[in-house]
Amino acid sequence: MTMTTPTQRFAFALTLGAALVAGLSACVPLVVGGAAVVGVGMVATDRRSSGAQLDDQGIELRASARVRDIANDQMNVTVVSYNRQVLLIGAVGSEADRRRVEDEVGRIVNVRSVVNELTVGASSTFQERSNDLYITGKVKASLLDAKDIFANSFKVVTERGVVYLMGIATRRETDRATEITRGVTGVVKVVRVVEVVSEADLAASQAANQSAAQRGGTGPAPVTSATPSSPSPSSSGSRVPLPPMEPLPGSGAAPGQPAVTTSPVR
Repeated sequence: MTMTTPTQRFAFALTLGAALVAGLSACVPLVVGGAAVVGVGMVATDRRSSGAQLDDQGIELRASARVRDIANDQMNVTVVSYNRQVLLIGAVGSEADRRRVEDEVGRIVNVRSVVNELTVGASSTFQERSNDLYITGKVKASLLDAKDIFANSFKVVTERGVVYLMGIATRRETDRATEITRGVTGVVKVVRVVEVVSEADLAASQAANQSAAQRGGTGPAPVTSATPSSPSPSSSGSRVPLPPMEPLPGSGAAPGQPAVTTSPVR
């Protein structure tokens, strides 16, 4: 029986990912979920409630349909939803298109906020997308190697060397993940779209999620220290209540608004 080291397994995964990218056309109008594939083990250790995970899948599917309806040759959009907060990255042809994509996605049921990081200009090249895939792999591997944080707390997406960290984590975990990511070769900037919770609230949330999973429930776990955000009119008919979100301190975001903190590489 042949044994493989973690490094060999990682290299093999990157090879498969590169082959997947190679099969894409030169222009990719839409990517859903940052081309992420989540296994059963990842779902079991996810800090989101099972209801939020299902909502995120639905949001990404609905967003793909909305963007496809308005897409043109100058649109290259990646849609990622985490705990009902949507990140938009990629490129569009005009500021009007940038706002239009945000408006369309923002009206989807259960979307509580949209972080619009779309740029106006040319789409990324095949080489840039391949490099982004490689950087994402290196960041994930570096987070896994760290012994003082839980790597599955963060979802990693890369666009032209800018790494986006999404997740539910404590301030210590967020700062540590940022530090690790900044140290990865090829990373231009780190953008944090993270819900910051206290250690006590995190423990209570995880306990509530486990209890709900054992009962077969899908309701979101409470985060008591955060200020609830106001649901959009389109989400008022949802049967799944929206959990609160606390922005990163110092982000300048108003309560209920997307919290985006950029961390340039030293």
